[in-house]
Amino acid sequence: MADKKQNNRKNRMNNGDEDYNPKFRKMRKKVCLLCTDKDFVLDYKNPDQLKKFINEKGKILPRRATGACAKHQRDITIAVKRCRHIAMLPYAEN
Repeated sequence: MADKKQNNRKNRMNNGDEDYNPKFRKMRKKVCLLCTDKDFVLDYKNPDQLKKFINEKGKILPRRATGACAKHQRDITIAVKRCRHIAMLPYAEN
């Protein structure tokens, strides 16, 4: 059993992947939802749409979690804040 693991590891190293580490997986780069789908319009009056961009506690998710580009992340932030201001989204969950 141990020989198979060692052979597997050696084969991976010989395939040209010198920095292979089994503890860390390469994450796929997230693509901005608003850039790819031109029909998707961000609307602050639609809280169901904005719930994708906030967590359970009501905090706005960062770019690394949403996958949005910088421009659209700013738009998301403004839309969520406007939606909170007109009391369609809570500022915080209990």
